[in-house]
Amino acid sequence: MLYGLHGLREGAHLMTRRELIDYCLTYTDAYEDYPFDDISDAGAWTVMRHRLNKKGFAFIYEREGLCINLKCEPLRADFLRQLYAGVTPAYHMNKVHWNTVRIASDVPAEDLYGMIEHSWQLTLAKSKHNRVTA
Repeated sequence: MLYGLHGLREGAHLMTRRELIDYCLTYTDAYEDYPFDDISDAGAWTVMRHRLNKKGFAFIYEREGLCINLKCEPLRADFLRQLYAGVTPAYHMNKVHWNTVRIASDVPAEDLYGMIEHSWQLTLAKSKHNRVTA
C-alpha cells in the first residue's frame, strides 16, 4: 500500500471515512466533532475543527458517496469546480466560499490534500497582531 502526505493511502478515491478523519487530525490542534448527531455512525456529519477557535475546516458526510466540504477562496473555488467534476458548490454551506469534494471522483489525492490544507489555513484563528486598529 502506498502512503502519501501525512501517511494517508495514495488515491483519494480509495479513502475511507476514517482515513479522511485521521488525515484531518494530523493538522495542529485539529479535533473531530459531531454537533448534529448523538453518535458517530456512517450517517453522521463529522466536523473537523480548530481547538483554539472552534471553527470547522472540514465537514465530512455521506451523500451518494463520501464527501467533504472545504472552505476556499472564491476564485480558487470556481477554478477547482471547472477543473474537476468531483468539486461542486458546497452542499448546505455558503456556495461562494465552500466546495464539496466527492472522494470517489476525478480529484487526485494530492489536490484533495491541498484543498484540506487551504481550508485549514483559511479558518485559523486570527492573530491579535494581524488585526487592524483604528
